[in-house]
Amino acid sequence: MARRKRYLVAAMADGYVKRIGPTADPLTHYWRIVAQLENGRTEIFWGHTRSLAEAKKLKAPAADGAKMRGWTSYAFEIAELVEEPL
Repeated sequence: MARRKRYLVAAMADGYVKRIGPTADPLTHYWRIVAQLENGRTEIFWGHTRSLAEAKKLKAPAADGAKMRGWTSYAFEIAELVEEPL
């Protein structure tokens, strides 16, 4: 039996809203890294996972990425994905 496709929404603390879909994947969390570069610019990396534990495992590699890429600072954030009513 095919899974029903739906839209998922993550609301970040700063008011940014990410909409994902349509998808039938069992995604539960959205993660985002907002990195400040030495030249003053900002880079954003993001993705989604199938569990909170999976999303939390990405925090350590983010610290390694900050060192490798020379970010002056970064914020790693996780938000729960909620099914959007159609």
